[in-house]
Amino acid sequence: MSDGPPTLPPPPPLSDRWALFLDVDGTLVPFADDPEQVYVSARLIERLGVLATAMDGAIALVSGRRVEMLDRLFAPLQLAAAGLHGLQRRRAGETLAAPPPPPAALEAVHLQALELAAAWPGALVEDKGEAVALHWRAVPAAADALQAFAAQAVQRLPGYHLQPGDRVVELRPRHADKGMAIDAFLGEAPFRGRQPVFVGDDLTDEHGFRAVNAHGGMGVLVGDRASVARHRLPDIAAVHAWLGAGA
Repeated sequence: MSDGPPTLPPPPPLSDRWALFLDVDGTLVPFADDPEQVYVSARLIERLGVLATAMDGAIALVSGRRVEMLDRLFAPLQLAAAGLHGLQRRRAGETLAAPPPPPAALEAVHLQALELAAAWPGALVEDKGEAVALHWRAVPAAADALQAFAAQAVQRLPGYHLQPGDRVVELRPRHADKGMAIDAFLGEAPFRGRQPVFVGDDLTDEHGFRAVNAHGGMGVLVGDRASVARHRLPDIAAVHAWLGAGA
């Protein structure tokens, strides 16, 4: 008997009656050593725009990136979006609300993280404003050092916690997650009353899967690991094909 995660079926064909929520990195685009170097194809942007029209706007990006960066990546398309794992949220066509200022201690943690990363060429410290992410995708040997630093640093940040991801750990406020962002969207037009579907790949997406499951919807895992999602697509190319944006 296999010790791996259970086999999940693929999702059904897209429906314009859904409320569709999409993670970005690892789901719509490949991970990159430097998150600033990610490229979104014109074909995908065009297809998401077509879907947004067909679904009366009930489509949103739900990402660990800032909403401002999502807008740059997907320009000229500007979808409803939740950024920083739910710390930011903006409905389509609205102006993004200004966040509260981060604690003063976060700047000191950021500077110390930069000093540590300098000892590991290829490690990256990402300043997200309200959060700080430590990446070791390009230098796996740095994982223990960066995780140990994050575990110590979070003790100096009241109201913060550690959010682990795929070769990254993030120090971020604990009062929001992707599931809470999806719940908030589902309470508003045009998402209200629709069956929610969330597509994501990382551990940070489990909150979103639980949220859509609770609303009678579907979580779609990208990849192959244990998850509360009930459907699966094997990789990013399969996501594009399912969305109708394949090559």
